Amino acid sequence: MTVATLSTRDLPAAAGELAGLSAGHAAAADATGRLSADVVTALRASGFARHFVSARFGGSEGTVADFVQGVLRVSASCAATGWCVALLAASSRYAAHLPEQGHEKLWGSGADVLIATGLVPAGTAEPAENGYRLSGRWQYISGVDFADWVLLCANVSEEDAGPRFFALPRGTFGVVQSWDCVGMRATGSHTVVVDDVFVPGHLSFARAEMETGVNSWSPLPAHNIPFQAIGATTFAAPAVGAAQGALTAAVRVLKGKRLTEAVQIELVRATARIDSARHLVEQNAAVIDDRTFTPTFLARNQRNASFAGEQAAEAVTALVRVAGTAGLSDSGELQRVWRDVTTATSHVALRYDITRAAANYSTALIEQAI
Repeated sequence: MTVATLSTRDLPAAAGELAGLSAGHAAAADATGRLSADVVTALRASGFARHFVSARFGGSEGTVADFVQGVLRVSASCAATGWCVALLAASSRYAAHLPEQGHEKLWGSGADVLIATGLVPAGTAEPAENGYRLSGRWQYISGVDFADWVLLCANVSEEDAGPRFFALPRGTFGVVQSWDCVGMRATGSHTVVVDDVFVPGHLSFARAEMETGVNSWSPLPAHNIPFQAIGATTFAAPAVGAAQGALTAAVRVLKGKRLTEAVQIELVRATARIDSARHLVEQNAAVIDDRTFTPTFLARNQRNASFAGEQAAEAVTALVRVAGTAGLSDSGELQRVWRDVTTATSHVALRYDITRAAANYSTALIEQAI
C-alpha cells in the first residue's frame, strides 16, 4: 500500500491511508522497537513533513487544525506513528526560523524532508568563523532512526549569548540506541551524539525566535506562532488520538459480553474524557489558526494540552479496568495502547508545573477579572 503526496486540503485523507497501513504494522513495531520501512516510506509521502513548509519549496503551508486532525487520525491506529508525524511536522515549522539560505539547503530539492528535533538545550556551541562548532549529546530525539536532518538546541559558550538551534544533515551526527521505555517503543527516541561538527551560520537560529514566534525570515502565519500556543499541543494530540484507539480496542474486547452497570458507567465516562480531550486540542488549533495570541488564550492553550493529556491517560486506564484480564492479554491491542498513552502523557511538555500552565492560566484569569 502506498500513500500519494497530497495537498494540505487532503491531509486528512492521507492520514487515513497512513493510519490504515500503520495499524497493520503496529504490533510488530512495538515488538521490534522501530517503524517498518513501508510505514516510513508512507510517512514521508503522507504530507506531514511538508505540511508547514513554504509553498515556494513545494510545501503545503497548512493549518494547525488540519495538522491536529491528521495526527489524531494516525495516532488512533498506531500511537508511535502518530507521535512521529506530529513531531516531524512540528520540526519543519521550527526549522522555518532558519535564515533564507538555510531554507534553500533543507528544502531546495523537495519539501518532504524529515527533521528530528531536540528541544532541550544540551551540549555546547563554540563560535567560529561564519558559524559554530557543535558538540554534545541530546536524548529522546524521536524519529532519528529515519530522519534526514536533526535540529538540536545547544548553549553558546559566548558570554550573554542565549541558546540556539543548529541543523545538521545525516552523516554528521551519531546515534546511540538508548530508547528503552515501556511504551512508544517504535518512536526511535534515541540519543544523538555530535563531536566537534562545524555548523554554518545559515543553519542556526536563536531559540528566542521559536519561543516568541517572531520569524525574521518568513512572514507565513504558521512560521510565526509563539511556542506557548502550540508546543504542548504537539505532544497532547498523539496521546488523545491513541486514547480513541484504546476505546476501539476496548469495545472489541467487550463485544458479546454481559456488561454490568458499573462497567457501563466507567465505559461512558471514558468516552466523555476522550471527547473532552479532543475538543481541547481542537480548541487550541482554532486559537492558533485565528491568531488570537492574547495572554489568556496562550495560557489556556497550555492548560488545555496538559488537561487533555491527563484525561486521555485516565480514560485509557479506565478502559483497561473495564476490559478486565482479556484487555491485558500480551498479544492484545489495548495493553499496548495503554503503555503508549502512559508514556506519551508523562512527557514534560504536558506537566502543569514544568510548562507553568497552572501559574500562567490562573494569573491570566485574575488579571482579566473586573
